[in-house]
Amino acid sequence: MDQNPNPSKADRKTIEKNRRNQMKTLCSRLSSLVPHQAPREVVSLPDQLEGATNYIKKLQTNIETMKQKKNWLMGVSSATASSSARSSCSNSGGLVLPNVDVRVVGSALEVALITGLNCQFMFSETLRLLHEEGAEVVSASFSVLDNSVFHTIHCEIGESAQGYGAARISERLRKYVYDDN
Repeated sequence: MDQNPNPSKADRKTIEKNRRNQMKTLCSRLSSLVPHQAPREVVSLPDQLEGATNYIKKLQTNIETMKQKKNWLMGVSSATASSSARSSCSNSGGLVLPNVDVRVVGSALEVALITGLNCQFMFSETLRLLHEEGAEVVSASFSVLDNSVFHTIHCEIGESAQGYGAARISERLRKYVYDDN
C-alpha cells in the first residue's frame, strides 16, 4: 500500500542514470570533434570542456576574420569610383585588411578608412596626407566594432582641385596603404 514512494525513487535513479549516460555521450562526441594537443594524455572533463570552449572561440574569431576579408574582397571587385587598398596589419584576431574609400561630393571629400585596432597610426598619416594635398579637414570621427576601427573624415577641397585633386589624394592614400605595410 505504501508502494508509491519506492517506484518513484527507482524512477528517479533510472532518470538520473539515463541523464548521466546522455551527458557522457555528448561529452564524448564533443571531445571527438575538437583536435587534441596531446592524444595520449588523460584530460579531466572540465579541462576538455574548457578546451572545447577555447577552440570554438578561436573558430569564431577565424570566421569573423574571413568574413571581413570576404567583404573587403567583394568591395574591391565591385568598386567603381572608390579607392581600396590592403595590407597585412595584424591584430589579436588575425589578419585585418585596411580599406580606404574616397568619395567626392561637390567641393567636399569624404574619406572612409577601416583599420585594425593596432593600426591607429594610419589615421594620423591619412590626415597628414590630406593636409599636404591642401584639403581642409572639416570633421573626423571613428567608431570601434570588434577588432576594427571605422574612421570617417570630411574635407573641403578647392573648386579647381575637385577632379584632379581628388584623384591625386586617392592615389596617394592607395600608395600609402600598399607600400607602408
